[in-house]
Amino acid sequence: MSQKEGLRANSFQFTLEVEPFHILGGSIHYFRVPRAYWEDRLLKMRACGVNTLTTYVPWNLHEQKRGVLKAYIILRAGPYICAEWDLGGMPSWLLCDPDMKLRTTYPGFTEAVDSFDQLIPRVAPYQYTKGGPIIAVQVENEYGSYAKDTLLSSGIEELLLTSDNQDGLKHGGVNGGIILTGQTDRQLHRSRSQKFKMVMEYWSGWFDLWGDLHHVFAAEDMVAIVTETLKQDVSPPLAPRASCCSDSGIIFSDYDAPLSEAGDYTTKYTLLRNVLSRYHSEKLPEVSSLQARRVYEPVMIQQHMSLWESLQFTEKKPVNMENLPVNSNNGQSYDYTLYETTISSGDLLNSRNNVRDRALVSTDRHLLDYKMLEFALPDGKGERTLSLLVDNSGRVNCGKLLDEQRKGNSILTNTPLRDFIIHSLDMKPGFVNSAASQWNSVPQKPSFPGFFQGMLYVDGHPRDTFIRLPVCKAKTLYLPGKPDLGMTVDV
Repeated sequence: MSQKEGLRANSFQFTLEVEPFHILGGSIHYFRVPRAYWEDRLLKMRACGVNTLTTYVPWNLHEQKRGVLKAYIILRAGPYICAEWDLGGMPSWLLCDPDMKLRTTYPGFTEAVDSFDQLIPRVAPYQYTKGGPIIAVQVENEYGSYAKDTLLSSGIEELLLTSDNQDGLKHGGVNGGIILTGQTDRQLHRSRSQKFKMVMEYWSGWFDLWGDLHHVFAAEDMVAIVTETLKQDVSPPLAPRASCCSDSGIIFSDYDAPLSEAGDYTTKYTLLRNVLSRYHSEKLPEVSSLQARRVYEPVMIQQHMSLWESLQFTEKKPVNMENLPVNSNNGQSYDYTLYETTISSGDLLNSRNNVRDRALVSTDRHLLDYKMLEFALPDGKGERTLSLLVDNSGRVNCGKLLDEQRKGNSILTNTPLRDFIIHSLDMKPGFVNSAASQWNSVPQKPSFPGFFQGMLYVDGHPRDTFIRLPVCKAKTLYLPGKPDLGMTVDV
């Protein structure tokens, strides 16, 4: 049997098996779609006329503890993916090193990347030239935006490529690969001359900040751009996304995509299917039916647990959550950390911009975040306990502040605070299970902050539903046995 020839960039077109190949791409983030619905989403993309899928691999999802890695089939492996994902997909334990320089040739980073490279040998057998579906591999993400290192992976024989914005293109990319871009083909025409053009990410919409209006990009405008792009023989993978977060607040982003986060068809889907069908010699598959939905009765809150019932240990000074001696010394990645110490007088509380998120001060519940860096603590009688609850709303996913995403690193007054009791409130199964004996019936006046537990009654086969949280300033919802499905909602 002769060796297959994979994807090539010859002349002004792609070829696959030496034949012209037009990439009609679509992006799906498997880590943002329940596993039970992977097949549903893939079938819907195929029925839309998509012939090539792109997906990222979030390093911090697969190696939550250093050296413990699980892998899936990939195209856009990382180690940095951006993707509106916490720390751009890199694990927070990298920040345990106070001198860490992410996305550089700093030895601590490159050594950690060597560990992540365990992924490549697991993926290599699925390359097209070996009988698999992978026709190209993206090296890093927005590679030219940094242009400091060469993190080429061994074992990959398929076409290597990058994805960069206009500024990143100025800094170059991967030798032997193709410079790709993250907007419409108009950006490609403004870039330097290339033998081939491709849009690696065409955004069909934009993400939303909680409380802001939903961003909508008219379906007709999207289709007009895709149509014009295809007429110029430019390949336009679409880049719809899902929920994400940053240190400036929770973000919700279905990107106004052709398929909604719930898997619903939209006007964009119908119009796009019509456009892409013209590039297929055979009739597209029929669209599948939507998943069944169900409206359930309201959840009744039955139990309550005070915030103060938690794990604890003592430190002389504040320690950022990434350096807490928890999770086999991999630190704490998400959720909350409570700092408590004793004060005997008023003072000026100043974060010096090191909380890197928001902190709730228990005395009068002042919010300390990136907008409010200091406020005065009032005088009181005798010694008092000062409690600061640091809420990790997420780390930035891109930019020059990646190295500074340590949560709760330093909380200062004019008189340095010492002798902290630190509570790690990491919402993992171990924490939730250990607190099982602390649940009590909901009192008439429950203490806040606190945890509340309710029961959702489901009769028959469970169906998809939506959650509405109508009251309270902020809350985090976790499903039993699935703390990774937790989400924070500001109302």
